[in-house]
Amino acid sequence: MGIRRPIVAGSFYASTQKLLREQIKEAFLHPIGPGRLPRDVWGDKRIPALICPHAGYMYSGPVAAHSYISLEGRKKPKVVLIVGPNHSGIGSEVSVYPEGEWFTPLGSVPIDSELAKILSKNSDLISLDEYSHDEEHSLEVQLPFLQYVLGSFRLVPIVMLNQDKDVAEEVGRAIAESVSERDVLLIASSDFTHYEPDAVAKKKDMMAIDRISALDVEGFYDVIFRHKITACGYGPIAAIMTASKILGAKNANLLKYATSGDVTGDRSAVVGYASILIELEGQ
Repeated sequence: MGIRRPIVAGSFYASTQKLLREQIKEAFLHPIGPGRLPRDVWGDKRIPALICPHAGYMYSGPVAAHSYISLEGRKKPKVVLIVGPNHSGIGSEVSVYPEGEWFTPLGSVPIDSELAKILSKNSDLISLDEYSHDEEHSLEVQLPFLQYVLGSFRLVPIVMLNQDKDVAEEVGRAIAESVSERDVLLIASSDFTHYEPDAVAKKKDMMAIDRISALDVEGFYDVIFRHKITACGYGPIAAIMTASKILGAKNANLLKYATSGDVTGDRSAVVGYASILIELEGQ
């Protein structure tokens, strides 16, 4: 049974339960955030898919909060499947954490080992592997927000070292096939342009977001490579786009976009962040 300890508590987000809960509240109430705290109100509306940033909470937390407040009035997810990039470069090409639990300062989250095994069975590209996750922060950063909003849930963490288009589409197909009869929240964890002037970052990112809004995977890859857009999780985004289309989605809606410059005032070299909502079939 794997036990995955947090690696960016105390740097990307606060390391104690009290301070972390305050930090998350501040993200929701921030001028760039939704401006209010989420309500514990659940309904019958179908669970969506989300694209959400994963930088330090000071920078991307207010944008991420827009994704999580959008869950109000929906079915409460029993499982959260997150796909993120493998920044560290270690491990297999595409890895799902097989079993055990992940810890944050807000407590532990159990792995849905049954769904992890189904995913691996549904695609030869997806390996059951703990090692690939040892140094990766892109999934971990989502967990405290999820714990704050959902309370208890099971987790399926996937990291992609290989983000090629055909790989992303295969991962997306396997995800759709594996979750079609389950109450699962799908999340692609990615930041957008890295370390370019604010105006340049926004222009580039909006081109990518335009293709995401149309769920146009081929066009998204074309824009990413033609304009050298340094979104770190373009493969995870494409995988969730692909899964969402198979599950009946027609388009995606931008909830919030901002850059680190909107937070710090330094617009010379920024990172772009977006929260994007994808409504699935039955809306």
